[in-house]
Formats: sequence, C-alpha cells, structure tokens
Amino acid sequence: GETTKFEVLTQLFHNNCITGVDVCIRKPLVVTCALDCSVRVWNYDTYNLEMHKVFNEEAFSISLHPSGLFILVGFTEKLRLMNLFIDDIVIFREFSVRGCIECAFSYGGHMFASVMGNVIQLFSTYTFKNILNLKGHNGKVKSVIWSFDDNKLVSCGMDGAVYEWETTTGKRIGDSVLKTCSYSSITIAPDGKSVIAVGSDKILREIAESRIVREVPSGDLEFTTVVISRSGRMLFAGTTKGTVLSVKYPLTASGDWIEYHGHGAAVVKVKVSFDDNYLISIAEDATVNLWRIFDKEGHLKREQDFAWAEEILISHKELVEKNMTLSDLSSKIEEVRKESQYQLNQKDIIFNEKITLLTETFITKMERLKIKNQVIQNDKELEVQEHEEAIENLNKAHTEEMEHLEDSFNQKLVQEFEKFQVHQSKIVTMQEDYEKQLAEVENNKEKALEALTEYYEKKLQDMTAKLGYCNGQLRQDAREHEEVVRQIEEDCDREIQDLKHAYEQKLHKERNSNQTLKEKNAVLMRRFNSLQKEIEELRDEIKKLKSEAMKMSNNNSSLEKDITALKSNIRDRDANIQVKEADIFILKRKNNELEKFRFVLTYKIKELREQIEPRELDIKKMKEQIMGMEHELGRFHKYNGQLEFTIAELKEKLRAASGETNREKQKVHDVEAIVRKFKTELHNCIATIQDTKSFKEGIRTLYRKHVLEDNSEISSVDADIQKEFTRQKEHLERSLSILRKKLEKDSEIHKADTVKIMQENVSLIKEICDLRKELKLCRELIHDMSAAITLESHQKKTKVPDFNRRLTEPLLEKEMEEQKKIIEMQQLELKRLRDEIYDLEFSHSSRRTGQLTPLVS
Repeated sequence: GETTKFEVLTQLFHNNCITGVDVCIRKPLVVTCALDCSVRVWNYDTYNLEMHKVFNEEAFSISLHPSGLFILVGFTEKLRLMNLFIDDIVIFREFSVRGCIECAFSYGGHMFASVMGNVIQLFSTYTFKNILNLKGHNGKVKSVIWSFDDNKLVSCGMDGAVYEWETTTGKRIGDSVLKTCSYSSITIAPDGKSVIAVGSDKILREIAESRIVREVPSGDLEFTTVVISRSGRMLFAGTTKGTVLSVKYPLTASGDWIEYHGHGAAVVKVKVSFDDNYLISIAEDATVNLWRIFDKEGHLKREQDFAWAEEILISHKELVEKNMTLSDLSSKIEEVRKESQYQLNQKDIIFNEKITLLTETFITKMERLKIKNQVIQNDKELEVQEHEEAIENLNKAHTEEMEHLEDSFNQKLVQEFEKFQVHQSKIVTMQEDYEKQLAEVENNKEKALEALTEYYEKKLQDMTAKLGYCNGQLRQDAREHEEVVRQIEEDCDREIQDLKHAYEQKLHKERNSNQTLKEKNAVLMRRFNSLQKEIEELRDEIKKLKSEAMKMSNNNSSLEKDITALKSNIRDRDANIQVKEADIFILKRKNNELEKFRFVLTYKIKELREQIEPRELDIKKMKEQIMGMEHELGRFHKYNGQLEFTIAELKEKLRAASGETNREKQKVHDVEAIVRKFKTELHNCIATIQDTKSFKEGIRTLYRKHVLEDNSEISSVDADIQKEFTRQKEHLERSLSILRKKLEKDSEIHKADTVKIMQENVSLIKEICDLRKELKLCRELIHDMSAAITLESHQKKTKVPDFNRRLTEPLLEKEMEEQKKIIEMQQLELKRLRDEIYDLEFSHSSRRTGQLTPLVS
C-alpha cells in the first residue's frame, strides 16, 4: 500500500515559565530560555523552531551575539557561553556567575555584561577576562542595556536607582534614584540621550541627564518590561495582565497607546527585531508571541538592500568528516551515474524495438475499429428513427387518457363537496347542545364546592391553631435540651484541650531535660576516651624506655669488654681510673634519664588528678539530678492518676447526659406519634359529621382516650423516670467507690516502686563512695612511688659504682612492673566506672520511660 506522510502540525513549545528572550542583527533568529531547563532557537522569517536543547539546570537569562553564532545563558550555578552549530548547541566557556538573572552582549559583540545580585560584571568576548565590576546598586539589578555605540551601559534595580556607566573606565556618569519605585526594565533611545524606565508604581518615566523629564501614568496597568525600536519612533511595553502596549514616541503628557491582548499571564520581556518588522513577547504562561509591526503614518524607514547572513558555525573535525563523506559520496554518485547511463542506453534500445512493434499492431487494430464503428453508426441511425415513431404514438395515447381521467375526477369532487356540507351542519347543531349541558353541570359543581370549602376551612383553622400550639411547645423543649447538651459538650472539650496542652508542655520539658542529660553523658564519654588515649601514650613511652634500657645494657657490656682489653695493655692503676671514669659517665647519664622520667611521671600524675576531680564533680551533679528527677517523676505520676480519675468522671457525666438526651428524643418521638394518631382519629370522627349522634360519641371517645388516660400515663412515666434516675445514681456511686479503691491500690504500688528506686540509689551512692576510697588509695600509691623514685635517685649518687651497676637494672625493672600494674588497675577501674554509669543511665531511662507512658497516652 501507499506510505502515509506526516507533516509537522506545531513546534516544540516551552512547558514552564519563559525567563529570557533576545534577537540578533545578522540573522532572523530569536532565542528563548525557560524554567523547563531548555534553550530554543526560533526563526521568525520562516516561523520554525531551528533547534532546541535541554540542560540539567534552570536557565534564568539569555543573550544572542549580534552575529547570531553565539549565545550567553545564565544558569543556576554558572554563566555559560555557547556555540550555535548547524544542529547543536555546544558549551565552550563557563564563568563563575551564580544565579545570573540578566546578561547582554554589546552591539559590537566584543563585550558582554552579566548581573550577579547587585554587581554588574563586564567580560571580553574574545579574551574572556573580567574587564570591569560596576558596583553602586543597593538592591538586585533587574535590567541592563547597552547604548548603540557601546560607550555607555544603563542599569536599573529594585532599589529604585537608574545608573549610567562609562564602559571604558567603569565610571558612573549619571544617576536617578526614586526609592518609592522598584524598577523592573529599562530601554535607551537610539541617540543615547534619554532612558525610558518602568517599575512597580504603574508609571512610565523618561529620564534625561539624570532628571525625570516626563512621567506617563498607566492607571490600573502595571508595567513589567519596555523596549524601543531602532528607528526611535515606536515604544512597546508589557504588563502584568498579559497585554502589550504600543506607545506613541516621543511621549506625550497624557500618554497615547493601543493595548493588544495576547498572553494569559504577566509579560516577562519584549524585543524588537533589528529590521523593526517584528515584535517578540514572552510571558509566564510559557507562550512566545510574534507580532508584525506596521507604521500607519508611513514614516518607518526600512533598509531595502539589507540581507540576512547565511554563515554557520562548524567545527574543524566535523568539517573534515563532512568533506571525506562528500568525496566518498561523489565517487559513488559518479559510479552510479555511469551505471545508470549504461542501463538507460540498453533500455532505450529495447523500448525502441517494442515501440515499433506496438505501432504496427495499433495501426492494424485502428483500421479494424474504424470499419466496426461505421457499421455501428448505421445501426444507431435506424434505431433512432424507430424510437422517435414509438414515442409519438405513446404521447397521443397518454393525452387521450389524461382527458378521460380529468372528467371523472371532476364529477367525484362535486359529489364529495355536497356530502361535506351536510355533515358540517350536523356538527354545529351537536356542539351547541353539548355546550349548554356543560354550562349547567359547571354551575352545580361550583355551588357544591363553595359550600364544602367554607365548612372544612373553618375546621382546618381550628385544628391548625391547636397543632401550632403543640409544635411550639415541642420546639421550645427541644431548644432548651439542645442548649444544655451543647454547653456540657463545650465545657468537656475545653477541659480536655486544657489538660492536653498542659501535658504536652510537661512532656516537652521532660524531653528537653532528657536531651541535656544525654549531652552531658556524651561529654563524659569523650573525656573518658581522651584519658584512655593518654594511657595508651604512657604505655608507648614505657616501651620506649625499656628499649632504651636494653640498649644501655648492651652498651655497658661492650664497654666492659673494651675495659678488659685495655687492662692487658695498660697498667693496673690507669685501667682502674679509666673504668671508674667510664662508670661515672654512665651513671650520670642514667641519673639524667631517671630525672627526666620522674618529671614526666609527675606531670602525668598531675594531669590525672586534674581530670579525676571534675569527673567527681560531674558524678555528684548527676546524682543530685537523678534524685530530683525521681521526685519529679513521682509527683507527675500522682498528678497523672488524679487527671485520669477526673477524665473518667467527666466521661461518666457525658454518658449520663447522652442517655438523658436519648430519653428526651424518645419523648419527642412518642408525642409526635400521639399527635399523628390523634389527627387520624380526628379525621375519622369528622367523616361522621353529618350524623350528630355518632359525631358526639366520637368526640367523647377522643376526650376519654387522649385527656383522661394521658394524666395517668404521665404520672406512671414520671415514676419510671425517677426509678431510672435512682438506679443510675447508685450505679455511678458504686463505680466511683471502685475507682477510688483502684487508685489507692495503684498509689501503693507506685510508692513501693519509689522506695525500691531510692534503695537502688542508696546502693549506688555507697558504690561511688567505695570507688572514691579506691581512687584515694591509688593516689597515695602514686605519691609513694614518686617519693621512692626521688629517694632512689639521691641514694644512687652516694653508692659505689659497682653496686649501682648491679642494682640499677633490677630496680628499674621492678619500678617499671609496678608502674605497669598501677596503670592496668586504673584502666580496669575506669572501665568499671564507665559500665556502672552506662547501667545507671539505662536503668534511669527505662524507669523514666515507664513512668511517662500514661502522659503520652
């Protein structure tokens, strides 16, 4: 079958708020960016979408280079300069400008401006260097625009300031500040002498030489953006209502404009093409509108010989690949062309032969057909002559038959008209008789209805008055009952909300106190870890000292061997002197090392004492806090029990009130049933109103049934209500006594728990005292060891060198072992203290959680 060809119906549009738009000089291109993270390039000459690309970030601003070959896009994190290739948009430079909401190329294209907050940065397009930073605005800069000669830059901001900057020096050459207005957009006249600005105060202002020379109010329209054409004769503005205004320029005092509707949301920006033929507007509803500009007065000058540029960007690599592909395709095309030409020649020969054969065949067939056609033509002429004779005979017969039928139908019509006249006279007579009979029946019916209506209306008025009185009484009782129920419900809801709020506040306080205790515990754990690290460092130092002692012993043995060797060569006296001098030197060095070791131990002992004292203070504070929290939890639990009892009482009251309400509703229902029954019986009694005796008997029956019997029933109903009230009262008193006993039992249980917790706290305090005693003993032991080390150092100075040499190593090893034992004991003690603190925290948190459960519920 045939293949279906699809044509493009619409272009790929934006699907979120459009934030930026720009045009260029050399090409009929429009670029837009939006919060849907896409950048799109449109051609307003062909009304097509040239290309689009989706990025990973939202785009806030965009500017198109005058050549149409580059674009500048401000993203969330960076400002990016991109190449516009024939089918892709490629990033080739990034600038560290965050959240750039406005950027613009100069008209020459050699510079561009970007906005970051209240600072305007000027960059070179070719060197990418930051040329100038223009600072002066106190608020965010909303719009920047270059003059046509690129010597001046104009900016406006939310601080109500409009500044003119000199782009060569960065000097501010003009300013206009109006703090009551937050400017949103500006444009500059082609001569560069005046600036038009719009803002939040709904006024269009023209500023020249730092002065506001003209103001045009817009009424209820708030301007969002403004632009002026290159010719300087047309001014366009966008509004928050989605309309575009064409304003006459130069401005008049009253303001002369035409309003055009095109968007469904606020207009974000408007731009005029370089040839002043088109106006492009974008809005927050993700629409791009293209407007054709016509000058009614015919003063618009258009350049006739202006032609768009056809150049495009392409990378060198892609160009080489395309050239290679082109050469390959050209060679293939040449081969295909030669092969096709050969095939065409062969086909021409074959087709010429076929044509010759077919021509001869067709000539023969044509001769035969001509002869056959002549025979058919003769036969046709004969048949035509016969048909004409037959038609003439049929026409004659048809005319005679029509005349005969017309005569017969005229006779029948006269007969039927006479019959119709007779029937018409009969119908008139019968209608007059029936109308007389209907008038008589209607008069009789109206008289009977009037009599019955008067009688029953009187009866109905009497019964309506009685029924209205009864209904009024019922509504009054119902309103009183509803008001009582409503007041009780409001009181209960208010009390419940107050109690809930109070409990939530107390729970919040307890959680905060629990958090502070956890933080303090974390601080203690960090201190403990630091102590453990210091102990490990002490172990490392002890190992180092042992290694040094081993080295010293090795050195000593080597020296003794040297002394033995020297004795054989030197005299006995010189040998003894040398040995003594060597021993004295070794002892002095050992003495110095022992002094250093004593100093280190003294410093470590001092640090341990300073760290233990604050821990004791913290333990004391934690114990006081635990005691206070236990008392507070006991008080909370007692108060919680009271509140639960109060809530139970309120629920009982509410249940009793709801029962009373149901009984009242049942009473109302019974009364309504009695009224309905009374109406029915009264209706049956009225049916016998013609019979006086029966009517009186019916009235007496109604009186006995609904008046005399009601008094006895009311008294019996009152007695039943009193009995029910007494029964419910006794039930509530029994329930109250049971709840009180239960409360006393729970109080005793909680009191026993409190006593148990206090006993546990006393045992913990005893353990803490025992730990303090052990800590004191450790301190005394450390002090004795330090004194022993000092004493030994003094004694070693007075003893004989040979004796020192024998005693030094065993004593040092013994001291090292004792110090190691002391350190291990302290580590075990610290570990035990840490386990006890963890157990205390765990038991305290579990008890606190268990007691606070009723508060949460």
